[in-house]
Amino acid sequence: MFKKVLIANRGEIALRIHRACKELNIKTVAIYSTADQNLMHVKLADESVCIGPASSAQSYLSIPAVISAAEIAHVDAIHPGYGFLAENADFADRVEQSGFAFIGPKHETIQLMGNKVSAINVMRAAGIPCIPGSNGALSNDAEANIKIAHKIGFPVIIKASGGGGGRGMRVVGAEGELINAIAMTKTEAGAAFGTDEVYMEKFLENPRHIEIQVLGDGQGHAVHLGERDCSMQRRHQKIIEEAPAPGITAAQRKKIGDQCVKACIEIGYRGAGTFEFLFENGEFYFIEMNTRVQVEHPVTEMITGIDIVKAQIRIAAGEQLPYKQEDIHFNGHAIECRINAEDPYTFLPCPGSINVYHAPGGMGVRLDSHIYTGYKVPPYYDSLIGKLIVHATTRENALARMSNALEETVIEGIKTNIPLHQELVNDENFRKGAQNIHYLEKKLKK
Repeated sequence: MFKKVLIANRGEIALRIHRACKELNIKTVAIYSTADQNLMHVKLADESVCIGPASSAQSYLSIPAVISAAEIAHVDAIHPGYGFLAENADFADRVEQSGFAFIGPKHETIQLMGNKVSAINVMRAAGIPCIPGSNGALSNDAEANIKIAHKIGFPVIIKASGGGGGRGMRVVGAEGELINAIAMTKTEAGAAFGTDEVYMEKFLENPRHIEIQVLGDGQGHAVHLGERDCSMQRRHQKIIEEAPAPGITAAQRKKIGDQCVKACIEIGYRGAGTFEFLFENGEFYFIEMNTRVQVEHPVTEMITGIDIVKAQIRIAAGEQLPYKQEDIHFNGHAIECRINAEDPYTFLPCPGSINVYHAPGGMGVRLDSHIYTGYKVPPYYDSLIGKLIVHATTRENALARMSNALEETVIEGIKTNIPLHQELVNDENFRKGAQNIHYLEKKLKK
């Protein structure tokens, strides 16, 4: 097992990694920008290293700065968390070339899954169901692209191969819009992702967003930890997640889960990962694989009892998975609300000082957050300041528990999206499990 791990992230996920390391008797090294010297995990870590100014490009996204900090602190391994450099294949390669263990997949796997076209081709070959599409990058041949669109059937969606996080995609409803949409998406993709490669897929009208959590040890073993429903989202950014997904049967879970496990073994997957699907009319359609820990991993931890971050660390240290698929059991229902420092209805970020903070409590309530009374939320980074998670025997009980927990949560001095969560948790259609990926945006427009 590692003796010392550098946490290459900030905020709640950095604190989450710190806690997992301490439970494994591993010393931690926190890195921080000049804007983050008062972060909770920086105060708690065994050592800390300032790696640059507030700008993430000059700190958390600077590969030389992170590697230098690891060398100064003489760590064994680096955990990237999510966001920033977590899915940067060059970073993973540089970490290992520098003599450290990367707590995540091999850089070749990250590169393979980071390009949506190559990922879809690999998954299709492994038997994973995919959305009907161009089966590869689009050429500059306008007539050929029009033919592909008609074969798929309108509406279609143009996506950047290197995209992610809801960026680099455009829905096209008719032939007259197609060529211009492809050109615009290519231009945006080239500027944002370093490649202007785009592809085309059928645009599903009202799908749900269902994802499968997997763990692979890179030694021929893998398991799935069930599914999560992440359909309540705005501009492709998830707001509420839950596990298990309402309406998914045990047979459906087993079929798609077994397919994901098979794919993991075939590509030699190492670490935690998530297969993301659109689900419509009883069918799963693969969209991408995230080669990192997800923001919403706690709901899976709550229903399985498996600590996913500790599993990541153990796997990176060379341990085999200690359990088989038949050892994984699902108990009760868990829901997560992402708490952001933002206006609940305009969604404008609201940085500033937290004057009063009180966390909710009670049976089955968990709050993953780095904030405290007096903490100043900086304006430079993502607005996520916490994740409120509840677990109960049934979904109905979990919803009641979440409603109570939201009411108990006190964060004063800045605006948060807690009022929106309170409204959504009591939304009639959400309580019925009838939401889809477009539901929240339509609700907000009304």
